[in-house]
Parts: sequence; structure tokens; C-alpha cells
Amino acid sequence: MSDGRSWRSIGRKKSSDIYLAPEGIARHPDFEDRIIGFRDFVNGKGSLYDDSGHGTHVAGCMCGSGRLSDGKYRGIAPMSRLIVGKVLDYKGDGIIESMAGGIEWVLKNRLKYDIRILNISIGMGEGMERERMEKVLSLVDEAWMCGMVVVCAAGNSGPEPMTISPIGARKEVITVGCNEGGYFGNREHLCESYSGRGPSLYEMKKPDLVAPGTDIISCNAFFERRGWRYRNAYAEKSGTSMATPIVSGAAALLLQKYPYLNNEQVKRKLLHTARDLGEPWNKQGWGMIQINSLLT
Repeated sequence: MSDGRSWRSIGRKKSSDIYLAPEGIARHPDFEDRIIGFRDFVNGKGSLYDDSGHGTHVAGCMCGSGRLSDGKYRGIAPMSRLIVGKVLDYKGDGIIESMAGGIEWVLKNRLKYDIRILNISIGMGEGMERERMEKVLSLVDEAWMCGMVVVCAAGNSGPEPMTISPIGARKEVITVGCNEGGYFGNREHLCESYSGRGPSLYEMKKPDLVAPGTDIISCNAFFERRGWRYRNAYAEKSGTSMATPIVSGAAALLLQKYPYLNNEQVKRKLLHTARDLGEPWNKQGWGMIQINSLLT
């Protein structure tokens, strides 16, 4: 948790530091020198890497600068700094102990790195041992109680009721589903058709809000550099994992503008400025995120 002091600067203020818990991150030029911390809870490597591409894409959605696209594929909060924890392997699989280790690490280092936002673009199934799952959920609760804005994916197990990922099912966290708001018309296979639906075991009204998540173009971990040129710098992915960093990025912009807001105030402002899509509550929550309204 930050007291706001170290990221107030002369001139342009940077956005809030974000802890990202995905499958790693690549040294993509769009992140410049803003990756200030990395910890590998899977293979124990010390240098940056991403063997699945998921983490790099999520990070780009949040805070890629768009450098290699002349700004076209810029993330939501391109001045944010990143602290990354790799907790899943190249297939997107992992063990509960890695996830717990990642959250414990951010709790221990939140003051050192000035972390204000915890982005969890990871789903967690119900099939695991209850006691082990509760350990992770209690750590997520602790992160919120410590003052961090915790933003979690609703998961991709919908559209049946009560399919919210257990991490996103917690009452305090900001749970993000995906919805296209009619942008693609009647096209099939939109992420809103499989986004996790409420209610949850812990809170009747879930998800909290929704953001776009279909065909999102963001940083590609497997880009190629040939001299001064780059190929395949961006890739297209879909899911609640892509919708979640849009909300985290919006929270970073809000904290950049109003650095003394606490996490409860950030959550309340996100929800109260969302646009009602006229969908059932268990699909849309408060509605579609509206960043312009959020920042006014």
C-alpha cells in the first residue's frame, strides 16, 4: 500500500504501481523501464520471461505504452509501473501454493514497491481441496484489508449461475466480467457468453462490473526483433483476463488523479459511474465501466 508520497512527482504524475499475477512477462518495448520487480513462483528463474503469452498480454492491456504501434495499442494507464509474479506455467496450470506464495510476497513487499493495485487475471476452479483454497482466499481478503485495490477476473466458466471464479467471488474485491455492450452486434462466441455469472457463495451481487474482453489487441510475448524492426509485436486474445486489466488500468488513472482515495472509495466510484446495459445483475453487475465518467 502506498501513502501516495513516492509517486507524486514534478510535472506529469505516474499512475499507481500494479502487482500483476499472471504467467510472467516478456521484455516488450512497450513496457520500457517500468517493470520494477519480478518473482517466479513456478520455476524460480530470476530474469523476466513469459512462456505462455498471457501475462504479457494482460500487462499490455493495463499499461503498455503502444510504442511499437505509434500509440494505437496503448494500454489504459501507460505510465504505471509493474511488479510481476509468475504463478502459472506455460500451459496456464499451477498449484495453489504458487498462488498463495505470490500473494504473500506482495503483502510482504507492498510498502517497498508502493503497490496500490493487485490485478488477478486468473480463474480458480472449485475442484481443489477446500482448506487449500481457503488459504488463498484469506490472503486475497488480507490484501484488500491492507488497503490495496484488488481486481479479479470473474472467470470463463459461464453462462450458468454461480460460475464466478472463487477468487472473484469474494465480497470485497472488484470482480470483473466481460461484455461487449452490443459492439459486435449478434456475432457468436463473444466473451459475454462464457463470462462467469453470479451470484457467488460469498456475495449475492457479483460480478461488480464488466469491461470489453473480445479480440483485445495487446502486447505479444513472442515478438521478433530484426535490426530496428519488430514483427508480431501484438496479439489478439479474448476472455475475462483481458477485461480485468482494463478495470485495473482505470483504477490506476483514478489514483493518479486522486491519490488519497482508499480502496473502498475507488471501488465505489468504479461502480457508481458504470453504465447500465439492461442485462441481468448476475451478468453485468453495476454495468459497463466508463472511464470518462470515472475521472470527472
